[in-house]
Amino acid sequence: MLTGNQVYLGPMRDEDVPLLFPWINNRDTTLWSAPYHPVSESDHREWAQGVIASSDRAFFVIRRISDDRVVGTCQLHSIHPVHRTAELQIRIGEAADRGRGCGSEAVVLLLRFAFDDLNLHRVQLHVFADNASAIRVYEKAGFVREGLLRQAAHIGGRYVDVVVMGILREDHA
Repeated sequence: MLTGNQVYLGPMRDEDVPLLFPWINNRDTTLWSAPYHPVSESDHREWAQGVIASSDRAFFVIRRISDDRVVGTCQLHSIHPVHRTAELQIRIGEAADRGRGCGSEAVVLLLRFAFDDLNLHRVQLHVFADNASAIRVYEKAGFVREGLLRQAAHIGGRYVDVVVMGILREDHA
Protein backbone atom coordinates (compact mmCIF):
# COMPACT_ATOMS: atom_id res chain seq x y z
CA MET A 1 0.00 0.00 0.00
CA LEU A 2 1.01 3.59 -0.65
CA THR A 3 -0.15 5.80 2.20
CA GLY A 4 -0.56 9.57 2.40
CA ASN A 5 -2.29 11.83 4.91
CA GLN A 6 -5.84 11.54 3.51
CA VAL A 7 -5.77 8.56 1.18
CA TYR A 8 -3.97 5.34 0.47
CA LEU A 9 -3.57 3.45 -2.79
CA GLY A 10 -4.17 -0.27 -2.72
CA PRO A 11 -5.09 -3.13 -5.02
CA MET A 12 -8.59 -3.53 -6.40
CA ARG A 13 -10.59 -5.98 -4.31
CA ASP A 14 -13.40 -8.17 -5.63
CA GLU A 15 -15.93 -6.10 -3.70
CA ASP A 16 -14.65 -2.89 -5.37
CA VAL A 17 -15.68 -3.92 -8.89
CA PRO A 18 -19.42 -3.24 -8.41
CA LEU A 19 -18.60 0.11 -6.71
CA LEU A 20 -16.71 1.27 -9.78
CA PHE A 21 -19.44 0.25 -12.24
CA PRO A 22 -21.69 3.34 -11.79
CA TRP A 23 -18.72 5.66 -12.36
CA ILE A 24 -18.00 4.34 -15.84
CA ASN A 25 -21.67 4.76 -16.74
CA ASN A 26 -21.92 8.30 -15.37
CA ARG A 27 -21.86 10.43 -18.51
CA ASP A 28 -20.76 13.64 -16.78
CA THR A 29 -17.87 11.94 -14.98
CA THR A 30 -16.72 10.02 -18.05
CA LEU A 31 -16.65 13.08 -20.31
CA TRP A 32 -13.82 14.58 -18.23
CA SER A 33 -11.47 11.94 -19.61
CA ALA A 34 -13.05 9.98 -22.46
CA PRO A 35 -15.97 9.78 -24.87
CA TYR A 36 -19.06 8.38 -23.21
CA HIS A 37 -20.63 5.07 -24.10
CA PRO A 38 -22.63 2.81 -21.78
CA VAL A 39 -20.79 -0.21 -20.38
CA SER A 40 -22.56 -3.46 -19.47
CA GLU A 41 -21.90 -5.23 -16.17
CA SER A 42 -20.30 -8.18 -17.97
CA ASP A 43 -17.97 -5.86 -19.93
CA HIS A 44 -17.09 -4.09 -16.68
CA ARG A 45 -16.22 -7.38 -14.96
CA GLU A 46 -14.13 -8.39 -17.97
CA TRP A 47 -12.32 -5.03 -17.81
CA ALA A 48 -11.55 -5.57 -14.11
CA GLN A 49 -10.12 -9.03 -14.82
CA GLY A 50 -7.99 -7.55 -17.59
CA VAL A 51 -6.67 -4.83 -15.30
CA ILE A 52 -5.58 -7.39 -12.73
CA ALA A 53 -3.94 -9.61 -15.35
CA SER A 54 -2.15 -6.79 -17.22
CA SER A 55 1.64 -6.82 -17.09
CA ASP A 56 2.12 -3.27 -18.39
CA ARG A 57 -0.15 -1.57 -15.87
CA ALA A 58 -0.11 -0.70 -12.18
CA PHE A 59 -3.73 -0.10 -11.13
CA PHE A 60 -4.77 1.17 -7.70
CA VAL A 61 -7.99 1.97 -5.89
CA ILE A 62 -7.91 5.25 -3.94
CA ARG A 63 -9.34 4.90 -0.43
CA ARG A 64 -9.85 7.49 2.28
CA ILE A 65 -7.84 6.65 5.36
CA SER A 66 -10.56 7.93 7.70
CA ASP A 67 -13.23 5.41 6.69
CA ASP A 68 -11.65 3.11 4.03
CA ARG A 69 -14.20 4.36 1.47
CA VAL A 70 -13.27 4.08 -2.21
CA VAL A 71 -13.14 7.55 -3.78
CA GLY A 72 -11.37 6.82 -7.04
CA THR A 73 -8.90 4.89 -9.11
CA CYS A 74 -5.51 5.68 -10.56
CA GLN A 75 -3.04 3.86 -12.70
CA LEU A 76 0.18 3.85 -14.58
CA HIS A 77 -0.43 2.17 -17.91
CA SER A 78 1.62 1.52 -21.03
CA ILE A 79 4.61 0.90 -18.78
CA HIS A 80 7.61 0.46 -21.04
CA PRO A 81 10.54 -1.37 -19.43
CA VAL A 82 13.17 -0.25 -21.96
CA HIS A 83 12.25 3.43 -22.15
CA ARG A 84 11.24 3.42 -18.46
CA THR A 85 8.07 5.41 -19.20
CA ALA A 86 4.39 5.18 -18.35
CA GLU A 87 1.18 7.12 -18.73
CA LEU A 88 -0.77 8.28 -15.67
CA GLN A 89 -4.56 8.30 -15.35
CA ILE A 90 -6.75 9.11 -12.38
CA ARG A 91 -10.49 9.29 -11.74
CA ILE A 92 -12.30 10.52 -8.66
CA GLY A 93 -15.70 8.87 -8.97
CA GLU A 94 -18.16 11.11 -7.16
CA ALA A 95 -18.44 14.87 -7.64
CA ALA A 96 -18.66 15.36 -3.85
CA ASP A 97 -15.17 13.85 -3.46
CA ARG A 98 -13.52 16.17 -5.99
CA GLY A 99 -11.72 19.31 -4.92
CA ARG A 100 -10.88 17.92 -1.49
CA GLY A 101 -7.25 17.01 -2.10
CA CYS A 102 -7.71 13.25 -2.52
CA GLY A 103 -6.79 13.33 -6.20
CA SER A 104 -3.77 15.57 -5.62
CA GLU A 105 -2.44 13.28 -2.93
CA ALA A 106 -3.10 10.18 -5.05
CA VAL A 107 -1.09 11.66 -7.95
CA VAL A 108 1.85 12.36 -5.63
CA LEU A 109 1.70 8.81 -4.23
CA LEU A 110 1.46 7.32 -7.71
CA LEU A 111 4.48 9.35 -8.87
CA ARG A 112 6.46 8.20 -5.85
CA PHE A 113 5.62 4.61 -6.81
CA ALA A 114 6.57 5.28 -10.45
CA PHE A 115 9.99 6.72 -9.69
CA ASP A 116 10.98 4.91 -6.49
CA ASP A 117 9.46 1.44 -6.96
CA LEU A 118 9.23 1.01 -10.74
CA ASN A 119 12.41 3.02 -11.39
CA LEU A 120 10.75 4.93 -14.23
CA HIS A 121 12.45 7.88 -15.88
CA ARG A 122 9.34 9.64 -17.24
CA VAL A 123 5.61 9.75 -16.61
CA GLN A 124 3.28 11.47 -19.03
CA LEU A 125 -0.43 12.08 -19.39
CA HIS A 126 -3.07 13.49 -21.68
CA VAL A 127 -5.75 15.80 -20.33
CA PHE A 128 -8.52 17.72 -22.05
CA ALA A 129 -7.57 21.40 -22.28
CA ASP A 130 -10.87 22.50 -20.70
CA ASN A 131 -10.26 20.38 -17.55
CA ALA A 132 -8.62 23.23 -15.65
CA SER A 133 -8.89 21.61 -12.22
CA ALA A 134 -7.05 18.47 -13.38
CA ILE A 135 -4.35 20.56 -15.06
CA ARG A 136 -3.82 22.45 -11.77
CA VAL A 137 -3.45 19.14 -9.89
CA TYR A 138 -0.87 17.89 -12.39
CA GLU A 139 1.10 21.15 -12.40
CA LYS A 140 1.11 21.18 -8.60
CA ALA A 141 2.60 17.65 -8.69
CA GLY A 142 5.38 18.86 -11.01
CA PHE A 143 4.06 18.00 -14.47
CA VAL A 144 5.04 20.39 -17.28
CA ARG A 145 2.92 21.18 -20.32
CA GLU A 146 4.78 19.76 -23.29
CA GLY A 147 2.35 20.18 -26.12
CA LEU A 148 -1.15 20.67 -27.39
CA LEU A 149 -2.97 18.28 -29.67
CA ARG A 150 -5.48 20.55 -31.38
CA GLN A 151 -9.03 19.19 -31.63
CA ALA A 152 -7.68 15.71 -30.94
CA ALA A 153 -10.75 14.29 -29.19
CA HIS A 154 -14.44 14.30 -30.03
CA ILE A 155 -16.19 14.59 -26.67
CA GLY A 156 -19.85 15.32 -26.02
CA GLY A 157 -20.51 16.33 -29.61
CA ARG A 158 -17.56 18.71 -30.01
CA TYR A 159 -13.85 18.58 -30.68
CA VAL A 160 -11.56 19.44 -27.77
CA ASP A 161 -7.86 20.10 -27.51
CA VAL A 162 -5.71 17.66 -25.56
CA VAL A 163 -2.79 18.88 -23.44
CA VAL A 164 0.26 16.60 -23.21
CA MET A 165 2.07 16.85 -19.87
CA GLY A 166 5.11 15.07 -18.52
CA ILE A 167 7.39 14.80 -15.53
CA LEU A 168 10.91 13.39 -15.34
CA ARG A 169 12.45 11.60 -12.41
CA GLU A 170 14.87 14.48 -11.77
CA ASP A 171 11.97 16.97 -11.69
CA HIS A 172 10.10 14.98 -9.06
CA ALA A 173 10.63 16.30 -5.55
